Amino acid sequence: MDGNERVPRWAAALIGLVTGAVAVGVSLPVAGLVRPSAFPVVAVGDAAVDLAPAPVKDFAIRAFGENDKTVLLTGVFAVLTVIAAVIGLLAARNVRYGVAGLAAFGVVGLLAVLTRPGAGPVDVVPTLAGVGAAVFALFLLLRRALPGGPAVPAAVPGPDAGVEPGAGPGVGSSAGPGGRGEAPVPSVRRAGGAPRAFDRRGLLIGALGGVAVAGASGVIGRMLASGAEVSAARTALRLPRPAVPAPPLPAGVDLRIGGLSPFVTPNQDFYRVDTALVVPQVDPRNWTLRIHGMVDRPVELTFADLMRRPLIEAYITLCCVSNEVGGPYIGNARWLGPSLAAVLREAGVHREADMLLATSADGWTSGTPIDVVLDGRDALLALAMNGEALPVEHGFPVRQVVPGLYGYVSAVKWVTDIKVTRFDRDQAYWTSRGWSARGPVKTESRIDVPEDGARVHAGRTTIAGVAWAQHKGVAGVEVRVDAGPWREARLAAAPTADTWRQWVIDDWDAVPGRHVIAVRATDATGYLQTAERVPVVPDGATGRHTVTVEVV
Repeated sequence: MDGNERVPRWAAALIGLVTGAVAVGVSLPVAGLVRPSAFPVVAVGDAAVDLAPAPVKDFAIRAFGENDKTVLLTGVFAVLTVIAAVIGLLAARNVRYGVAGLAAFGVVGLLAVLTRPGAGPVDVVPTLAGVGAAVFALFLLLRRALPGGPAVPAAVPGPDAGVEPGAGPGVGSSAGPGGRGEAPVPSVRRAGGAPRAFDRRGLLIGALGGVAVAGASGVIGRMLASGAEVSAARTALRLPRPAVPAPPLPAGVDLRIGGLSPFVTPNQDFYRVDTALVVPQVDPRNWTLRIHGMVDRPVELTFADLMRRPLIEAYITLCCVSNEVGGPYIGNARWLGPSLAAVLREAGVHREADMLLATSADGWTSGTPIDVVLDGRDALLALAMNGEALPVEHGFPVRQVVPGLYGYVSAVKWVTDIKVTRFDRDQAYWTSRGWSARGPVKTESRIDVPEDGARVHAGRTTIAGVAWAQHKGVAGVEVRVDAGPWREARLAAAPTADTWRQWVIDDWDAVPGRHVIAVRATDATGYLQTAERVPVVPDGATGRHTVTVEVV
Protein backbone atom coordinates (compact mmCIF):
# COMPACT_ATOMS: atom_id res chain seq x y z
CA MET A 1 0.00 0.00 0.00
CA ASP A 2 2.42 2.61 -1.24
CA GLY A 3 1.80 6.07 -2.63
CA ASN A 4 -0.71 7.21 -0.01
CA GLU A 5 0.85 10.66 0.15
CA ARG A 6 -2.35 12.06 -1.37
CA VAL A 7 -4.15 11.47 1.96
CA PRO A 8 -4.47 14.92 3.61
CA ARG A 9 -2.21 15.43 6.59
CA TRP A 10 -5.09 15.90 9.00
CA ALA A 11 -6.55 12.59 7.84
CA ALA A 12 -3.19 10.82 8.16
CA ALA A 13 -2.75 12.17 11.69
CA LEU A 14 -6.31 11.08 12.53
CA ILE A 15 -5.54 7.57 11.26
CA GLY A 16 -2.49 7.46 13.52
CA LEU A 17 -4.38 8.74 16.57
CA VAL A 18 -7.20 6.22 16.16
CA THR A 19 -4.68 3.45 15.56
CA GLY A 20 -2.88 4.40 18.78
CA ALA A 21 -6.15 4.54 20.70
CA VAL A 22 -7.01 1.02 19.49
CA ALA A 23 -3.58 -0.22 20.62
CA VAL A 24 -4.03 1.22 24.11
CA GLY A 25 -7.69 0.25 24.35
CA VAL A 26 -7.15 -3.40 23.36
CA SER A 27 -4.07 -3.88 25.55
CA LEU A 28 -5.88 -2.65 28.68
CA PRO A 29 -8.52 -5.42 29.04
CA VAL A 30 -5.93 -8.05 28.08
CA ALA A 31 -3.71 -6.72 30.87
CA GLY A 32 -6.71 -6.90 33.18
CA LEU A 33 -6.93 -10.62 32.45
CA VAL A 34 -3.18 -11.22 32.67
CA ARG A 35 -1.85 -8.73 35.25
CA PRO A 36 -2.52 -4.97 35.57
CA SER A 37 1.21 -4.18 35.66
CA ALA A 38 1.52 -5.79 32.20
CA PHE A 39 -0.38 -2.85 30.68
CA PRO A 40 2.39 -1.35 28.50
CA VAL A 41 1.52 2.30 29.25
CA VAL A 42 1.86 1.69 32.98
CA ALA A 43 5.00 -0.39 32.46
CA VAL A 44 6.60 2.45 30.49
CA GLY A 45 5.61 4.90 33.22
CA ASP A 46 7.02 2.62 35.94
CA ALA A 47 10.25 2.26 33.98
CA ALA A 48 10.45 6.04 33.68
CA VAL A 49 10.07 6.33 37.46
CA ASP A 50 12.81 3.77 38.04
CA LEU A 51 15.21 5.32 35.55
CA ALA A 52 14.62 8.94 36.55
CA PRO A 53 17.49 10.45 38.57
CA ALA A 54 16.73 11.12 42.24
CA PRO A 55 16.71 14.95 41.76
CA VAL A 56 14.00 14.57 39.10
CA LYS A 57 11.87 12.48 41.44
CA ASP A 58 12.39 14.96 44.26
CA PHE A 59 11.30 17.79 41.97
CA ALA A 60 8.18 15.86 40.91
CA ILE A 61 7.14 15.27 44.51
CA ARG A 62 7.78 18.90 45.46
CA ALA A 63 6.06 20.32 42.40
CA PHE A 64 3.10 17.96 42.06
CA GLY A 65 2.79 16.28 45.46
CA GLU A 66 0.39 13.35 45.47
CA ASN A 67 -0.55 14.20 41.85
CA ASP A 68 2.91 13.23 40.57
CA LYS A 69 1.64 9.92 39.17
CA THR A 70 -1.23 11.61 37.36
CA VAL A 71 1.19 14.10 35.84
CA LEU A 72 3.54 11.32 34.74
CA LEU A 73 0.77 9.27 33.12
CA THR A 74 -0.56 12.40 31.44
CA GLY A 75 2.91 13.01 30.06
CA VAL A 76 3.19 9.43 28.83
CA PHE A 77 -0.17 9.68 27.04
CA ALA A 78 0.83 13.03 25.54
CA VAL A 79 4.02 11.53 24.12
CA LEU A 80 2.06 8.53 22.81
CA THR A 81 -0.40 10.91 21.13
CA VAL A 82 2.40 12.66 19.26
CA ILE A 83 4.01 9.36 18.28
CA ALA A 84 0.67 8.01 17.05
CA ALA A 85 0.10 11.07 14.86
CA VAL A 86 3.61 10.72 13.39
CA ILE A 87 2.96 7.03 12.66
CA GLY A 88 -0.20 8.04 10.79
CA LEU A 89 1.70 10.58 8.70
CA LEU A 90 4.36 7.98 7.88
CA ALA A 91 1.77 5.35 7.00
CA ALA A 92 0.09 7.78 4.62
CA ARG A 93 3.32 7.87 2.61
CA ASN A 94 4.05 4.18 2.85
CA VAL A 95 2.17 1.74 5.03
CA ARG A 96 5.37 -0.14 5.74
CA TYR A 97 6.65 2.93 7.60
CA GLY A 98 3.55 2.91 9.77
CA VAL A 99 3.89 -0.78 10.57
CA ALA A 100 7.55 -0.25 11.46
CA GLY A 101 6.55 2.58 13.79
CA LEU A 102 3.98 0.37 15.52
CA ALA A 103 6.57 -2.39 15.82
CA ALA A 104 9.02 0.03 17.45
CA PHE A 105 6.29 1.14 19.85
CA GLY A 106 5.68 -2.52 20.68
CA VAL A 107 9.36 -3.19 21.34
CA VAL A 108 9.52 -0.31 23.82
CA GLY A 109 6.41 -1.63 25.55
CA LEU A 110 7.79 -5.18 25.70
CA LEU A 111 11.10 -4.02 27.16
CA ALA A 112 9.29 -2.00 29.82
CA VAL A 113 6.94 -4.88 30.69
CA LEU A 114 9.65 -7.53 30.85
CA THR A 115 11.85 -5.42 33.13
CA ARG A 116 9.10 -5.11 35.77
CA PRO A 117 9.72 -7.17 38.94
CA GLY A 118 8.15 -10.60 38.70
CA ALA A 119 7.46 -10.33 34.97
CA GLY A 120 6.90 -13.55 33.08
CA PRO A 121 6.39 -14.63 29.46
CA VAL A 122 2.62 -14.20 29.66
CA ASP A 123 3.08 -10.49 30.44
CA VAL A 124 3.99 -9.81 26.79
CA VAL A 125 0.48 -10.75 25.65
CA PRO A 126 -1.19 -7.33 26.28
CA THR A 127 1.47 -5.48 24.28
CA LEU A 128 1.37 -7.96 21.41
CA ALA A 129 -2.43 -7.87 21.35
CA GLY A 130 -2.43 -4.06 21.29
CA VAL A 131 0.13 -3.83 18.49
CA GLY A 132 -1.67 -6.51 16.47
CA ALA A 133 -4.98 -4.68 16.80
CA ALA A 134 -3.28 -1.41 15.84
CA VAL A 135 -1.81 -2.90 12.64
CA PHE A 136 -5.24 -4.22 11.68
CA ALA A 137 -6.81 -0.83 12.39
CA LEU A 138 -4.13 0.96 10.36
CA PHE A 139 -4.79 -1.13 7.23
CA LEU A 140 -8.55 -0.86 7.70
CA LEU A 141 -8.52 2.92 8.06
CA LEU A 142 -6.24 3.39 5.07
CA ARG A 143 -8.58 1.23 2.98
CA ARG A 144 -11.57 3.28 4.10
CA ALA A 145 -9.74 6.50 3.31
CA LEU A 146 -8.73 5.19 -0.11
CA PRO A 147 -11.37 2.67 -1.20
CA GLY A 148 -10.89 0.29 -4.05
CA GLY A 149 -7.87 -1.68 -3.02
CA PRO A 150 -4.24 -0.99 -2.32
CA ALA A 151 -2.79 2.06 -3.97
CA VAL A 152 0.29 2.01 -6.13
CA PRO A 153 2.54 4.88 -7.18
CA ALA A 154 0.70 7.03 -9.70
CA ALA A 155 1.86 7.58 -13.24
CA VAL A 156 3.21 10.97 -14.18
CA PRO A 157 0.09 13.12 -14.22
CA GLY A 158 -1.13 14.73 -17.37
CA PRO A 159 -3.25 17.84 -17.67
CA ASP A 160 -6.39 15.86 -16.71
CA ALA A 161 -4.77 13.92 -13.87
CA GLY A 162 -7.17 13.11 -11.10
CA VAL A 163 -10.31 13.53 -13.24
CA GLU A 164 -12.51 10.56 -14.07
CA PRO A 165 -13.83 10.63 -17.63
CA GLY A 166 -17.09 12.45 -17.55
CA ALA A 167 -16.73 13.29 -13.88
CA GLY A 168 -17.10 16.99 -14.48
CA PRO A 169 -15.51 19.76 -12.55
CA GLY A 170 -16.84 18.60 -9.20
CA VAL A 171 -14.21 15.84 -8.88
CA GLY A 172 -10.55 16.60 -8.74
CA SER A 173 -11.24 20.23 -9.57
CA SER A 174 -11.52 23.42 -7.57
CA ALA A 175 -14.16 24.86 -9.88
CA GLY A 176 -17.83 24.22 -9.38
CA PRO A 177 -20.79 25.47 -11.39
CA GLY A 178 -20.41 29.06 -12.23
CA GLY A 179 -16.75 28.97 -11.31
CA ARG A 180 -17.42 28.95 -7.56
CA GLY A 181 -14.59 27.07 -5.80
CA GLU A 182 -15.07 23.90 -3.80
CA ALA A 183 -12.32 22.16 -1.79
CA PRO A 184 -10.34 19.89 -4.12
CA VAL A 185 -10.63 16.18 -3.49
CA PRO A 186 -7.24 14.54 -3.81
CA SER A 187 -7.00 11.30 -5.68
CA VAL A 188 -4.55 8.46 -6.11
CA ARG A 189 -3.96 6.27 -9.17
CA ARG A 190 -5.04 2.67 -9.09
CA ALA A 191 -3.12 -0.02 -10.87
CA GLY A 192 -4.01 0.35 -14.52
CA GLY A 193 -4.17 4.11 -14.33
CA ALA A 194 -7.64 4.69 -12.81
CA PRO A 195 -7.54 7.34 -10.08
CA ARG A 196 -8.76 6.69 -6.54
CA ALA A 197 -10.30 9.57 -4.60
CA PHE A 198 -9.81 10.23 -0.92
CA ASP A 199 -13.00 9.20 0.88
CA ARG A 200 -13.52 11.62 3.76
CA ARG A 201 -16.83 10.08 4.82
CA GLY A 202 -15.47 6.54 4.74
CA LEU A 203 -12.49 7.52 6.88
CA LEU A 204 -14.60 9.34 9.46
CA ILE A 205 -16.97 6.39 9.79
CA GLY A 206 -13.99 4.06 10.20
CA ALA A 207 -12.41 6.41 12.72
CA LEU A 208 -15.60 6.51 14.76
CA GLY A 209 -15.64 2.73 14.72
CA GLY A 210 -12.05 2.61 15.90
CA VAL A 211 -12.77 5.08 18.69
CA ALA A 212 -15.76 3.01 19.74
CA VAL A 213 -13.63 -0.15 19.88
CA ALA A 214 -10.93 1.64 21.86
CA GLY A 215 -13.49 3.13 24.25
CA ALA A 216 -15.36 -0.11 24.84
CA SER A 217 -12.09 -1.96 25.36
CA GLY A 218 -10.93 0.70 27.80
CA VAL A 219 -14.13 0.45 29.84
CA ILE A 220 -13.87 -3.33 29.97
CA GLY A 221 -10.19 -3.03 30.88
CA ARG A 222 -10.89 -0.62 33.71
CA MET A 223 -13.56 -2.96 35.03
CA LEU A 224 -11.15 -5.88 34.93
CA ALA A 225 -8.32 -3.88 36.47
CA SER A 226 -10.43 -2.01 39.01
CA GLY A 227 -10.28 -4.84 41.48
CA ALA A 228 -14.02 -5.32 41.95
CA GLU A 229 -13.37 -8.63 43.67
CA VAL A 230 -10.71 -7.10 45.87
CA SER A 231 -13.03 -4.25 46.81
CA ALA A 232 -15.78 -6.73 47.66
CA ALA A 233 -13.38 -8.83 49.74
CA ARG A 234 -12.25 -5.73 51.63
CA THR A 235 -15.83 -4.61 52.28
CA ALA A 236 -16.80 -8.08 53.54
CA LEU A 237 -13.81 -8.34 55.89
CA ARG A 238 -14.70 -8.56 59.58
CA LEU A 239 -11.84 -7.49 61.79
CA PRO A 240 -11.10 -9.51 64.94
CA ARG A 241 -10.92 -7.79 68.29
CA PRO A 242 -7.39 -6.79 69.20
CA ALA A 243 -5.62 -8.88 71.80
CA VAL A 244 -3.87 -5.67 72.87
CA PRO A 245 -6.23 -2.72 72.26
CA ALA A 246 -4.93 0.82 72.08
CA PRO A 247 -5.30 2.64 75.40
CA PRO A 248 -8.18 5.14 75.47
CA LEU A 249 -7.11 8.53 74.20
CA PRO A 250 -6.42 10.92 77.08
CA ALA A 251 -8.56 14.01 77.55
CA GLY A 252 -7.22 16.97 75.63
CA VAL A 253 -5.44 14.94 72.94
CA ASP A 254 -7.17 17.01 70.26
CA LEU A 255 -7.43 20.77 70.78
CA ARG A 256 -10.18 21.00 68.16
CA ILE A 257 -9.02 24.27 66.68
CA GLY A 258 -10.25 25.19 63.22
CA GLY A 259 -7.54 24.63 60.62
CA LEU A 260 -5.40 22.52 62.99
CA SER A 261 -4.63 18.98 61.82
CA PRO A 262 -6.82 16.58 63.84
CA PHE A 263 -5.06 14.14 66.12
CA VAL A 264 -6.33 11.21 64.02
CA THR A 265 -6.01 11.72 60.27
CA PRO A 266 -9.09 10.38 58.40
CA ASN A 267 -8.23 7.65 55.93
CA GLN A 268 -9.34 9.72 52.96
CA ASP A 269 -7.02 12.56 54.02
CA PHE A 270 -3.98 10.44 54.83
CA TYR A 271 -1.06 11.28 52.57
CA ARG A 272 -0.03 8.85 49.85
CA VAL A 273 3.48 8.77 48.42
CA ASP A 274 4.62 5.64 46.55
CA THR A 275 5.87 4.55 43.14
CA ALA A 276 2.74 2.62 42.09
CA LEU A 277 1.19 4.21 38.99
CA VAL A 278 -1.64 1.69 39.24
CA VAL A 279 -2.62 0.65 42.75
CA PRO A 280 -1.99 -3.10 43.16
CA GLN A 281 -5.19 -5.09 43.56
CA VAL A 282 -4.31 -7.96 45.90
CA ASP A 283 -7.02 -10.46 46.81
CA PRO A 284 -6.56 -11.44 50.47
CA ARG A 285 -7.67 -14.96 49.63
CA ASN A 286 -4.63 -15.38 47.39
CA TRP A 287 -2.20 -13.28 49.43
CA THR A 288 0.78 -14.87 51.17
CA LEU A 289 3.75 -13.45 53.06
CA ARG A 290 7.04 -15.29 52.71
CA ILE A 291 9.75 -14.72 55.33
CA HIS A 292 13.08 -16.26 54.38
CA GLY A 293 16.79 -15.63 54.09
CA MET A 294 18.93 -15.60 57.22
CA VAL A 295 16.45 -17.47 59.38
CA ASP A 296 16.33 -20.90 60.99
CA ARG A 297 12.82 -21.69 59.75
CA PRO A 298 11.40 -19.98 56.63
CA VAL A 299 7.79 -18.98 57.15
CA GLU A 300 4.87 -18.55 54.76
CA LEU A 301 1.70 -16.99 56.12
CA THR A 302 -1.73 -16.55 54.56
CA PHE A 303 -4.07 -13.69 55.34
CA ALA A 304 -6.17 -16.07 57.42
CA ASP A 305 -3.03 -16.98 59.39
CA LEU A 306 -2.44 -13.32 60.22
CA MET A 307 -6.06 -12.81 61.24
CA ARG A 308 -5.73 -15.67 63.75
CA ARG A 309 -2.63 -14.22 65.38
CA PRO A 310 -2.85 -11.91 68.43
CA LEU A 311 -3.51 -8.46 67.05
CA ILE A 312 -2.08 -5.23 68.46
CA GLU A 313 -3.80 -1.88 68.11
CA ALA A 314 -1.69 1.28 68.30
CA TYR A 315 -1.77 4.96 67.37
CA ILE A 316 1.29 5.61 65.18
CA THR A 317 2.31 8.66 63.16
CA LEU A 318 3.89 7.99 59.76
CA CYS A 319 6.03 10.50 57.88
CA CYS A 320 7.49 10.48 54.37
CA VAL A 321 11.17 11.29 53.92
CA SER A 322 10.13 13.56 51.04
CA ASN A 323 8.33 15.85 53.47
CA GLU A 324 9.80 19.34 53.29
CA VAL A 325 9.96 21.45 56.44
CA GLY A 326 6.32 22.24 57.24
CA GLY A 327 5.16 19.82 54.54
CA PRO A 328 1.92 17.77 54.35
CA TYR A 329 3.30 14.23 54.03
CA ILE A 330 2.62 13.15 57.58
CA GLY A 331 -0.42 11.63 59.27
CA ASN A 332 -1.52 9.81 62.40
CA ALA A 333 -3.77 6.75 62.46
CA ARG A 334 -4.92 3.85 64.61
CA TRP A 335 -3.35 0.73 63.17
CA LEU A 336 -4.21 -2.91 63.83
CA GLY A 337 -2.11 -5.99 63.08
CA PRO A 338 0.07 -8.76 64.45
CA SER A 339 3.53 -8.03 65.77
CA LEU A 340 6.22 -8.17 63.08
CA ALA A 341 8.81 -8.89 65.76
CA ALA A 342 6.88 -11.95 66.95
CA VAL A 343 6.76 -13.39 63.43
CA LEU A 344 10.50 -12.82 63.00
CA ARG A 345 11.29 -14.51 66.31
CA GLU A 346 9.29 -17.55 65.25
CA ALA A 347 11.34 -17.70 62.05
CA GLY A 348 14.58 -17.54 64.10
CA VAL A 349 16.58 -14.55 62.82
CA HIS A 350 20.32 -15.18 62.59
CA ARG A 351 22.43 -13.06 64.89
CA GLU A 352 24.51 -11.54 62.07
CA ALA A 353 21.43 -10.37 60.11
CA ASP A 354 20.72 -6.63 60.36
CA MET A 355 18.17 -5.80 57.62
CA LEU A 356 14.71 -6.79 56.42
CA LEU A 357 14.38 -6.45 52.65
CA ALA A 358 10.61 -6.26 52.21
CA THR A 359 8.97 -6.42 48.77
CA SER A 360 5.52 -5.19 47.78
CA ALA A 361 3.17 -6.77 45.27
CA ASP A 362 4.35 -4.34 42.59
CA GLY A 363 8.04 -5.10 43.18
CA TRP A 364 8.99 -2.05 45.27
CA THR A 365 11.48 -2.80 48.06
CA SER A 366 12.36 -1.33 51.43
CA GLY A 367 15.25 -2.05 53.78
CA THR A 368 14.36 -1.93 57.50
CA PRO A 369 16.91 -2.16 60.35
CA ILE A 370 16.17 -5.36 62.28
CA ASP A 371 17.31 -3.93 65.61
CA VAL A 372 14.59 -1.27 65.39
CA VAL A 373 11.87 -3.84 64.72
CA LEU A 374 13.00 -6.04 67.62
CA ASP A 375 13.54 -3.31 70.25
CA GLY A 376 10.02 -3.51 71.68
CA ARG A 377 8.18 -0.84 69.68
CA ASP A 378 4.85 -1.62 67.99
CA ALA A 379 6.18 -2.70 64.60
CA LEU A 380 3.14 -4.19 62.89
CA LEU A 381 1.99 -6.13 59.87
CA ALA A 382 -1.01 -3.84 59.69
CA LEU A 383 -4.37 -5.15 58.48
CA ALA A 384 -6.54 -2.19 59.44
CA MET A 385 -6.45 1.59 59.67
CA ASN A 386 -8.73 3.68 61.87
CA GLY A 387 -11.12 0.83 62.54
CA GLU A 388 -11.53 -0.48 59.00
CA ALA A 389 -9.63 -2.76 56.67
CA LEU A 390 -6.70 -0.98 55.03
CA PRO A 391 -7.79 1.16 52.08
CA VAL A 392 -6.44 -0.37 48.87
CA GLU A 393 -4.30 2.69 48.15
CA HIS A 394 -2.75 2.36 51.61
CA GLY A 395 -1.68 -1.24 51.25
CA PHE A 396 -4.64 -3.63 51.47
CA PRO A 397 -4.51 -6.38 52.50
CA VAL A 398 -1.27 -6.00 54.55
CA ARG A 399 1.42 -3.36 55.00
CA GLN A 400 4.29 -2.72 57.37
CA VAL A 401 4.10 0.02 59.99
CA VAL A 402 7.21 0.76 62.07
CA PRO A 403 7.18 3.76 64.46
CA GLY A 404 10.11 6.14 64.28
CA LEU A 405 11.28 5.38 60.73
CA TYR A 406 10.52 7.22 57.53
CA GLY A 407 8.24 5.28 55.22
CA TYR A 408 10.88 4.58 52.59
CA VAL A 409 12.72 2.26 55.01
CA SER A 410 9.73 0.73 56.75
CA ALA A 411 6.18 1.29 55.53
CA VAL A 412 5.94 -1.24 52.69
CA LYS A 413 2.41 -1.41 51.28
CA TRP A 414 0.97 -4.58 49.74
CA VAL A 415 3.88 -6.48 51.34
CA THR A 416 4.32 -10.05 50.07
CA ASP A 417 7.94 -10.98 50.84
CA ILE A 418 10.43 -10.28 53.63
CA LYS A 419 14.02 -11.40 53.19
CA VAL A 420 16.16 -11.38 56.32
CA THR A 421 19.57 -10.21 55.16
CA ARG A 422 22.31 -7.62 55.68
CA PHE A 423 22.81 -4.04 54.55
CA ASP A 424 26.18 -4.99 53.03
CA ARG A 425 24.54 -7.68 50.87
CA ASP A 426 21.29 -6.13 49.63
CA GLN A 427 19.96 -2.71 48.74
CA ALA A 428 16.39 -1.51 48.64
CA TYR A 429 14.74 0.69 46.00
CA TRP A 430 15.63 4.12 47.40
CA THR A 431 18.92 3.25 49.07
CA SER A 432 20.22 2.06 45.71
CA ARG A 433 19.46 5.58 44.49
CA GLY A 434 21.56 7.41 47.05
CA TRP A 435 19.25 7.68 50.05
CA SER A 436 20.33 6.80 53.59
CA ALA A 437 19.97 3.15 54.57
CA ARG A 438 18.36 3.60 57.99
CA GLY A 439 16.13 6.71 57.92
CA PRO A 440 15.08 7.57 61.51
CA VAL A 441 12.43 10.29 61.64
CA LYS A 442 13.79 13.70 62.63
CA THR A 443 12.31 15.96 65.30
CA GLU A 444 10.17 18.53 63.48
CA SER A 445 7.23 20.88 63.97
CA ARG A 446 4.74 22.68 61.76
CA ILE A 447 2.48 25.73 61.98
CA ASP A 448 -1.05 24.99 60.76
CA VAL A 449 -2.81 28.14 62.03
CA PRO A 450 -2.53 30.78 60.65
CA GLU A 451 -1.56 29.64 57.16
CA ASP A 452 1.35 31.16 55.31
CA GLY A 453 0.21 34.31 53.53
CA ALA A 454 -2.96 34.65 55.61
CA ARG A 455 -4.53 37.99 56.52
CA VAL A 456 -5.58 38.07 60.17
CA HIS A 457 -7.33 40.67 62.27
CA ALA A 458 -5.43 42.61 64.90
CA GLY A 459 -5.91 41.56 68.50
CA ARG A 460 -5.74 38.26 70.32
CA THR A 461 -4.85 35.57 67.77
CA THR A 462 -4.31 31.82 67.96
CA ILE A 463 -1.15 30.16 66.67
CA ALA A 464 -1.32 26.34 66.54
CA GLY A 465 0.23 23.32 64.87
CA VAL A 466 1.71 19.89 65.36
CA ALA A 467 5.13 18.54 66.33
CA TRP A 468 6.57 15.06 66.04
CA ALA A 469 9.53 12.99 67.20
CA GLN A 470 8.28 9.44 66.73
CA HIS A 471 9.44 6.93 69.32
CA LYS A 472 11.17 9.70 71.25
CA GLY A 473 8.23 11.94 72.03
CA VAL A 474 7.74 15.72 71.99
CA ALA A 475 8.68 17.40 75.28
CA GLY A 476 8.17 21.03 74.33
CA VAL A 477 7.32 23.49 71.56
CA GLU A 478 8.30 27.15 71.33
CA VAL A 479 7.04 29.91 69.06
CA ARG A 480 8.62 33.20 68.09
CA VAL A 481 7.11 36.18 66.28
CA ASP A 482 9.59 38.22 64.25
CA ALA A 483 12.76 38.74 66.32
CA GLY A 484 10.95 38.49 69.65
CA PRO A 485 11.60 35.98 72.43
CA TRP A 486 10.74 32.31 72.14
CA ARG A 487 7.46 31.54 73.94
CA GLU A 488 6.50 28.15 75.35
CA ALA A 489 3.41 26.72 73.66
CA ARG A 490 0.76 24.71 75.47
CA LEU A 491 0.95 21.05 74.48
CA ALA A 492 -2.01 18.76 73.92
CA ALA A 493 -1.92 15.35 75.53
CA ALA A 494 -0.29 12.46 73.68
CA PRO A 495 -1.06 8.77 74.30
CA THR A 496 2.44 7.53 73.40
CA ALA A 497 5.77 8.77 72.09
CA ASP A 498 4.90 7.30 68.68
CA THR A 499 2.34 9.96 67.73
CA TRP A 500 2.52 13.59 66.84
CA ARG A 501 1.43 16.20 69.34
CA GLN A 502 -0.70 19.30 68.90
CA TRP A 503 0.39 22.63 70.39
CA VAL A 504 -1.10 26.10 70.71
CA ILE A 505 -0.47 29.70 71.74
CA ASP A 506 -3.88 31.31 72.04
CA ASP A 507 -3.01 34.79 73.27
CA TRP A 508 -0.75 36.37 70.66
CA ASP A 509 -1.53 40.08 70.64
CA ALA A 510 -1.28 40.66 66.89
CA VAL A 511 -0.55 44.24 65.82
CA PRO A 512 -1.01 45.54 62.28
CA GLY A 513 1.77 44.83 59.83
CA ARG A 514 3.64 41.92 58.28
CA HIS A 515 4.94 39.31 60.74
CA VAL A 516 7.01 36.14 60.50
CA ILE A 517 6.11 33.32 62.89
CA ALA A 518 8.58 30.50 63.59
CA VAL A 519 8.31 27.27 65.59
CA ARG A 520 10.75 24.77 67.08
CA ALA A 521 10.31 21.56 69.07
CA THR A 522 12.35 19.78 71.71
CA ASP A 523 12.06 15.99 71.97
CA ALA A 524 12.16 13.83 75.07
CA THR A 525 15.89 13.18 74.65
CA GLY A 526 16.57 16.90 75.04
CA TYR A 527 17.33 17.49 71.34
CA LEU A 528 16.29 20.96 70.14
CA GLN A 529 15.05 21.12 66.56
CA THR A 530 17.83 22.61 64.47
CA ALA A 531 17.51 25.82 62.49
CA GLU A 532 19.86 24.49 59.80
CA ARG A 533 18.02 23.96 56.55
CA VAL A 534 18.95 20.81 54.65
CA PRO A 535 17.04 19.19 51.76
CA VAL A 536 15.14 15.92 51.96
CA VAL A 537 17.99 13.95 50.33
CA PRO A 538 19.50 11.74 51.68
CA ASP A 539 17.69 11.25 55.01
CA GLY A 540 15.02 13.91 55.51
CA ALA A 541 14.78 17.69 55.64
CA THR A 542 15.64 19.80 58.68
CA GLY A 543 14.97 23.41 59.60
CA ARG A 544 12.33 25.45 61.37
CA HIS A 545 8.96 26.09 59.81
CA THR A 546 7.97 29.72 59.37
CA VAL A 547 4.87 31.45 58.04
CA THR A 548 4.39 35.07 57.04
CA VAL A 549 1.07 36.75 57.86
CA GLU A 550 -0.44 40.19 57.32
CA VAL A 551 -2.25 41.62 60.34
CA VAL A 552 -4.93 44.19 59.48
